Amino acid sequence: MRLLAIALVLSFQVSVANPAGVAMGHLHYHVQDVEAHKRFWAALGGVPTKLGALDVVRFPEMMVVLSKGTSSGGTEGSVLNHVAFRVQSLAEIERAGFKVERLEQFTGIGSIRTPEGERIELFDNTATNLTFTTDSGQADDGAARHNRPLQAPIAFHHIHLYLPEGAEASAKAWYAETFGGIPGKRWNYQAVDLPGVNLNFSGSRSVQAPTRGRMLDHIGFAISDLETFCRRLESRGLKFDAPFSKSTDGAASAWLTDPWGTSIELTEQPTR
Repeated sequence: MRLLAIALVLSFQVSVANPAGVAMGHLHYHVQDVEAHKRFWAALGGVPTKLGALDVVRFPEMMVVLSKGTSSGGTEGSVLNHVAFRVQSLAEIERAGFKVERLEQFTGIGSIRTPEGERIELFDNTATNLTFTTDSGQADDGAARHNRPLQAPIAFHHIHLYLPEGAEASAKAWYAETFGGIPGKRWNYQAVDLPGVNLNFSGSRSVQAPTRGRMLDHIGFAISDLETFCRRLESRGLKFDAPFSKSTDGAASAWLTDPWGTSIELTEQPTR
């Protein structure tokens, strides 16, 4: 994972961090055919590149990391059920060669499948269930992006966690407190907003697997002053899977798992 930290520090611009120093960083997939997945993400609007030994596809303010390897399954069946992007038009996505599985009951919403069957949800500018409202009722310039038409060709939108029924409020509180997120609701879902990503929480009656070992193995957040951030979390009693460490070349990282099984990598926020 050291190369990933280097890549994020040296070669990648993420969203401006929130007051807690947090922004969306990356999604890390383990796949059988890296080249096929690079073509998939590039057709969706990403820019494939090589960062050290890593294959990555860059999107505005986040990246998809692709590693060759086996997995125990896709996101469906894991606590992290799916991720979603905003696009200008589903029709344009279809013209680019994708088969879009549209939701008949909701306009402007559909899904596409990666070469290995992973579902990626898409919302276009006609979708009506993107609106985010803060619990406080106070406007926030960053979170207000969900309530405006998308201007860029594509943008990352949300990560949707499926939790034991009744855990939605606890998860919302945990992510808001741990990462300084803005608590609210995205349409009917309990949610927390962070720069570059909206975290959505739903209850599930069936047991969901942890993300570690799944095709989407973990998510990543970029942190300003990572060492201080980790010390602050440790002082509150949070246990890291791998505590803050810094390699000889200056790359810093840490690992943790949320209480419901989502593996999270923390890397140093790039300087601007």
